[in-house]
Amino acid sequence: MSQLNLLAPAKINLTLEILGKRPDQFHDLTSIIVSVNLCDEIKIEESSELEIFCSNILIKKESNLAYLVANALRNQYKISTGAKITLSKNIPVAAGLGGGSSDAATTLIGLNKLWGLGLKIDQLSPIARSFGSDITFFLHNGTAMVQGKGDIIRTLPQANIKYAVILSPDIPINNKTRLMFSKVTSSHYTKGALTRKLESRIRSRGDIPPELLFNVFDPISSELFPELKSTLQIFSEIWSEEIHICGAGPSLFTLVESREIATALSLLLNKKTGFKSYVVEPTKAVEWN
Repeated sequence: MSQLNLLAPAKINLTLEILGKRPDQFHDLTSIIVSVNLCDEIKIEESSELEIFCSNILIKKESNLAYLVANALRNQYKISTGAKITLSKNIPVAAGLGGGSSDAATTLIGLNKLWGLGLKIDQLSPIARSFGSDITFFLHNGTAMVQGKGDIIRTLPQANIKYAVILSPDIPINNKTRLMFSKVTSSHYTKGALTRKLESRIRSRGDIPPELLFNVFDPISSELFPELKSTLQIFSEIWSEEIHICGAGPSLFTLVESREIATALSLLLNKKTGFKSYVVEPTKAVEWN
């Protein structure tokens, strides 16, 4: 196998609840996540050295999660050869869509094949967990209930979602995830009831009621970032259905029943806000044989 061409999907959080603070100072969370077909493209080729090339020059090798997990996998299993990883970014960076984590997980999956390691998901998961909570989800993709720091995964049937429209404001936020979590107080803690109800609904192949959608960072993000608040206001004036932040933001999403309406909404959002928007569909889970 000399070359692999892979797609690394983005994700949206249908729910994101924080239950409290853990002894290790991380937050204990519960979330239902769905992978969607806004994808980075990853080409992995045989090489004597481990090297990575990224279309976004602002992502340096030293901080590129795909390179870091590749190097860890290579060292752990004492691989004598390398790989050339070419990463074409389509998912907005630091947007709450999990692009970097997805790239890392997809790279692990690809190198497992390229190097003929034959590892199972539970053997790759420790490397994934050591570099970021979301990476573990992207070893699964599809629809899953995520718990703990975000690294405990319970796979679910495909959520009954037709389309989503994602609006990704170009709002640079330094140390965004750390900042957002630092603003969480005990007043934001919930008991995970919405996530459990939605999990039950998905398991029974039911619809996705808008009243079960929730993200703890919705009010926090609007308070912190006036530009995001004004963008959400424009979105709300155009669209009367539920709108929520993706992950820790600043991207926003809504669920839509038809492609025609989703496309029209996306075009209108582009025009009104000047930011990129995307019409996406859920993707399937990774097949582990």
